[in-house]
Amino acid sequence: MGYILAIDQGTTTTTALLINKKGKIVGSGSKNYPQHYPQAGYVEHHSADIKQSVKQSVSQAIESSGINPHQIVALGITNQRETTCIFDNNSDGVYPFIVWQCKRSLPICQRLKQQKLDERIHQKTGLRVDPYFSASKLTWLIENIDGLKEKLTNKSLKFGTIDSFLAHWFSGGELHISDVSNASRTMLMDIRSCQWNDECVEIFDVPKNCLPRIVPSAGIYGKTKGLSFLPDGIPIAALAGDQQASLFGQTCFEKGDTKATFGTGCFILMNTGNEIIFSKHGLITTIAYQIGDNPTYCLEGSAFIAGAAIQFLKDTFSLIKNEEEIESLAETVLDSDGVIFVPALCGLGAPYWLPDARGVLSGLSRGTTKGHIARAVLEGIALQNTEIMLAMTDDAFRPTVLKVDGGASQNNLLMQIQAELLGINCIRSESAQKTAQGIAYMAGLATGFFGSLEELKTFNITTKEFSPKKDVVWAKDKIKGYKRALMKV
Repeated sequence: MGYILAIDQGTTTTTALLINKKGKIVGSGSKNYPQHYPQAGYVEHHSADIKQSVKQSVSQAIESSGINPHQIVALGITNQRETTCIFDNNSDGVYPFIVWQCKRSLPICQRLKQQKLDERIHQKTGLRVDPYFSASKLTWLIENIDGLKEKLTNKSLKFGTIDSFLAHWFSGGELHISDVSNASRTMLMDIRSCQWNDECVEIFDVPKNCLPRIVPSAGIYGKTKGLSFLPDGIPIAALAGDQQASLFGQTCFEKGDTKATFGTGCFILMNTGNEIIFSKHGLITTIAYQIGDNPTYCLEGSAFIAGAAIQFLKDTFSLIKNEEEIESLAETVLDSDGVIFVPALCGLGAPYWLPDARGVLSGLSRGTTKGHIARAVLEGIALQNTEIMLAMTDDAFRPTVLKVDGGASQNNLLMQIQAELLGINCIRSESAQKTAQGIAYMAGLATGFFGSLEELKTFNITTKEFSPKKDVVWAKDKIKGYKRALMKV
């Protein structure tokens, strides 16, 4: 019997799963690794930390499953998106990787907006000019490191996102590739042709020689070589950004299918099929995935803080001892009693795109308790998602359900509040590992391990469904209050 190895290289944790022919997890491993904050607004990763976390999580997965690693028939890699990597021919990072959360390239983005280039870039790439995406981070490196542009031009150094870095390492340096979903997050890829756009490359002053080759999300690109923790010769068969892999893991294969991943942030993606929809309400247009010859597109709304807001309550205010306690604390009150929280702790993403926005906690009184604040934090997470979903409805379709996953989706009260605000059911899957499972599904399709999309749908089992019980007036009042608080960010 064979198995698919799925590697989910996330912002703070790397997870590895082994998936059998029935789509079940038979082994898993996970390893946290550090983020580095050299100064205010800067967020970095070290390539050695990422490599070690991958090695340990894969080794744990194999050990926990009890399988022979030679039984792995293919592997897929999904990853934190937009994080900017410069690495050498030995797959070693030569500078710290700039994480997607990093704000150091804000002045570059402001400069481009002053030059009236933001709408042109949007029409080419589907993205908004923002430090979130990779290109401005790469420009910052080129402008601040002597000799880097020359090294990128002569190919002694390479640029890529995390998928490129890991594929290069896993293949013994033979692959320098990026799949369409990751490439679409750089502000350098043409959303229509799925190739690097010459005008955008010029705007960001990037040597085209350093860019990886763009490939579909599923396909046998190469094989493992020279790794101490895996045998040589395992097909590397899928690459995708983590949120797109989650969409695929949730089997959102039809137009209008929508998922929300509640992790550090919350990322909501709506499948728009083969239709490219340019948002008029602050969303981004991006690639969902490419299986075969043609890409599938999606609309995305990115909220940078979700589960991290709960961690903020724990670490900064010590209101809770662990993240799980917030639900019981919030349930000590019937409502937030007018307390409103805007989770703009590292700026606001969609639909406002205000990178210098600050969080807001308003409506406090002498009667405010810890329970009111805890409930307001959960409501704030759900309210920012509601604004994104309303924008999606205006731009494209009104979803009939929202499929949810990620760590914070295990909070029943948060999911119930989300359902009440949206007025639709929120469906939680049996598995919280939809991102890693999604990349396993892609690798399985590429190698014939799985037969069809219809087969994959049978693997996606629902464990809990949250239905709205409050009236529409309640939701409208909450949204109005949130919008008033937004004026203070």
